[in-house]
Amino acid sequence: MTIETPETDGPQDGAAQRLSFPRQHARTQRFSLGAPRAFTAAPDGSRVVFVRSASGTDRTGMLWVLDLADGGGTERVAADPRALLDGSAEQLSAAERARRERSREGGAGIVGYATDAAVELAAFALSGRLFVAELRAGTARELPAPAPVIDPRPAPDGRHIAYVSGGALRVTGADGEGDRALAAPDAVEAATVTYGLAEFIAAEEMDRFRGFWWSPESDRLLVARVDEAPVQRWWIADPAHPDREPTSVAYPAAGTDNADVRLFVVGLDGVRTEVSWDRARYPYLARVHWSADGAPLLLVQARDQRSALYLAVDPDNGSTRMVHADEDADWLELFPGSPCWSPSGRLVRIVDEGGARVLAWGERPLTGPQLHVRAVLDVTEDSALISASAGEGAADPEIGEVHVYRVNELGVERVSQEPGVHSAVRAGDVTVLVSATLDRPGSRVSVLRDGKQVATVASHAQHPGLTPRVTLAEGGARRIPCAVLLPTGYDPADGPLPVLMDPYGGPHGQRVMKAHNVYLTSQWFADQGFAVIVADGRGTPGRSPAWEKSVKGDLTRTLEDQVEALHALAERFPLDLGRVAMRGWSFGGYLSAMAVLRRPDVFHAAVVGAPVTDLRLYDTHYQERYLDDPRTSPEAYRNSSLVSDDGLVDPGQPHRPMQIIHGLADDNVVVAHALRLSSALLAAGRPHEVLPLSGVTHMTPQEQVAENLLLLQVDFLRRSLNLA
Repeated sequence: MTIETPETDGPQDGAAQRLSFPRQHARTQRFSLGAPRAFTAAPDGSRVVFVRSASGTDRTGMLWVLDLADGGGTERVAADPRALLDGSAEQLSAAERARRERSREGGAGIVGYATDAAVELAAFALSGRLFVAELRAGTARELPAPAPVIDPRPAPDGRHIAYVSGGALRVTGADGEGDRALAAPDAVEAATVTYGLAEFIAAEEMDRFRGFWWSPESDRLLVARVDEAPVQRWWIADPAHPDREPTSVAYPAAGTDNADVRLFVVGLDGVRTEVSWDRARYPYLARVHWSADGAPLLLVQARDQRSALYLAVDPDNGSTRMVHADEDADWLELFPGSPCWSPSGRLVRIVDEGGARVLAWGERPLTGPQLHVRAVLDVTEDSALISASAGEGAADPEIGEVHVYRVNELGVERVSQEPGVHSAVRAGDVTVLVSATLDRPGSRVSVLRDGKQVATVASHAQHPGLTPRVTLAEGGARRIPCAVLLPTGYDPADGPLPVLMDPYGGPHGQRVMKAHNVYLTSQWFADQGFAVIVADGRGTPGRSPAWEKSVKGDLTRTLEDQVEALHALAERFPLDLGRVAMRGWSFGGYLSAMAVLRRPDVFHAAVVGAPVTDLRLYDTHYQERYLDDPRTSPEAYRNSSLVSDDGLVDPGQPHRPMQIIHGLADDNVVVAHALRLSSALLAAGRPHEVLPLSGVTHMTPQEQVAENLLLLQVDFLRRSLNLA
């Protein structure tokens, strides 16, 4: 087979030519453009709000409303960025670019919004300017505000908008009057202090992207104060532009100081009251929840993440009382939507108990080992809506499925029915169900009222020009979840195929899912003449707490499972074990490099994308969760790293070809990781390839870069495995 190149075909999405898969994949941002997302349902059931671009190649997100009052569903545009900006190009501040990098947001236009409690008013930022949309009336307008505006959020009653600008938490009337700063750093603090923003660790590792929360009465806010003065400074330079100054980044590497995070209750009159807890023992502010169902609720973690407190806040004086405490010998995971209050004031949380991950309602678990709970989606007086996969106690677990369930004290009811991956948003009697399956590209969005479909939300995403040929299986004694993809039209008479392992293979990165689009790139590689294997070994989510936590203290176990899966699958599939390669990005890049460095008897080439190589250079909250503090556990870091201060950790292994790819602007996995690996390989006399990506971060949103990366990887693999 040959590498695909663009060729003329019939029109698609208005284009005159059909593009190669790599170019289409890049241009559509992995076929995500044009797909609806970020749903909010009005509590009265009258409408659903969402973001969607106009086509499968349009990056500009628009705000849409699906009206349900007529019993069906009529879509209309609530805010069009092109009209609001009069066609001018969007300009993003450095702080906004950083926020989007943390959330892996590659779109443009309206990429996020917030609404009041009634979902009547939405607020959003465009080009650092403040806009609101009246969702019922269908009008949108700009409000005067000092730029750059970040993360605007209406008060629940819709009368005010709070936002961050210049490191200050500000508020303005919904009519644009009375703009003022409620909390701002003074002249001495200005260089390191911000109010109302999430610090790097919270956004990158805790999935907490916010730094302020309105009270349900709309009269005050909880506001995070972040001081980065204690954090060491790293410098991100652009070698392609030596005339530009390097960017200073406050990066808390493992074993170093974190930002100092405090929390204040701030009234609309500017009066501030600090919230008090044992910040020395529990420095991580992981979750904040403030609803009409109870006092403000905090989840704070110890630095080692083995203990956490659930705290109720008295907003009048800032005092806290402990509602619950959790401890774990390994670590305590964080979950979307947890913790929160039920309308009757019971604490709702996800907890690891009895070997299972369960939903706890007060002190009582409502689920058992049959379900592995992943997120709390909504809580009402009579039920909780959750997402979950099959647990270790399930009678017949399906590989890669995630479903939506309604749970109460009477039992568990599955809301989603199709085999696949599902998520949901609920308000009142309306549920927005997003469903992906193996046999259908993209996702289907259904709007349910009292469990019955009343509307759908259209997707403008392009259909990919290939269909994954996926077999889901379990590999080895550990029953490792795997996906195997063979070339389209493969004939067993052609003999065994060279193998490409294509994992993420680590924490927070489940790849084996029963969904079509997650395998598109893997199938494209298969169609270049490979048997592609995606294996989710120990450490990956979605199976059991023990499965995730078995990598504590030793991340090399993730490689053991890749080897076990490969050898087990070779008994069922036409795999040529004499020609095996691995490719991966981020943790997958780390795993790929480790494969050829530690097991060259099994792996013969590796594509190593944005790898973490010296684990001491990665951040505190992530790395210390698995390997503890490097100052007290240096051997754990040396054993799991690829390089040390002396060079390669295992310098005596045979050489295997390696292609190292890294973005020079990456502020998450900094390019120092790739450079240290390259230097160690050079010192050991091992030839290798390094592909530096100028101006590219941990994401690769640039169309030409993303396309050519796939082509260059195939070329490298063919050369390295001696394929014709």
